[in-house]
Amino acid sequence: MRDADGTAGPRTLLEQMLWERRQTYEEFVEFAEGFAREHGEPGTLSVRHLARLVAGAHPDGRPLGPVRPATARLLERIFGLSISELLAPHNRPAPTQIQPLRVAVAVVVRGDDVLIVCRRGDDAAGISWQFPAGVVKPGSQPAVVAVHETLAETGVHCIARHKIGERLHPTTGVLCDYILCDYVAGEAQNLDVVENVAATWVSHVNLARFIPLMQVYGPVLQTLDERLQAHT
Repeated sequence: MRDADGTAGPRTLLEQMLWERRQTYEEFVEFAEGFAREHGEPGTLSVRHLARLVAGAHPDGRPLGPVRPATARLLERIFGLSISELLAPHNRPAPTQIQPLRVAVAVVVRGDDVLIVCRRGDDAAGISWQFPAGVVKPGSQPAVVAVHETLAETGVHCIARHKIGERLHPTTGVLCDYILCDYVAGEAQNLDVVENVAATWVSHVNLARFIPLMQVYGPVLQTLDERLQAHT
């Protein structure tokens, strides 16, 4: 990838992630504005400001200096990474043809409970708990995939409320869309015995017993906290 200033390859992790999203600066700024409105974030972002951020420096080479807190928070919520990580120099060559796998992750809530499934690994020690998820094929909508996969895996009917956010998963490199869903009907059961071992509801306060909280996307935890406070 070559930018307008002639620099080959991504200069920062933020620039690499924009490439992987296949978004121009203008498209991402439009997305960020919509995300800010939807999530009540005061941060703003212009195309010119974004260009400086992805470059990691001013046009004359001067260091950027501190990013406005509201803008930093907006970017951190969108990508699930700290602003220092996003603006760190990125030395990997940009891929030219490979598009990251995209999955829709369903965060299904029922009162204070959230739905999780236990994935079957290659061996008994490889099982792990996570939220229901499914691959988003070209032309599909993440919210539709989240609802469909939840029903197919667990027998739980739900409706999508809104997108919490998205990130490249730090371990798998998969592009994840996190969709908040409301429970409608059905008992949690394991309907996908090939991939899963079990499906169950777990209280939000006990989620850490199943999934290390450091592995959970930050905005998901914040959303669950807000839901818990609303029910207490």
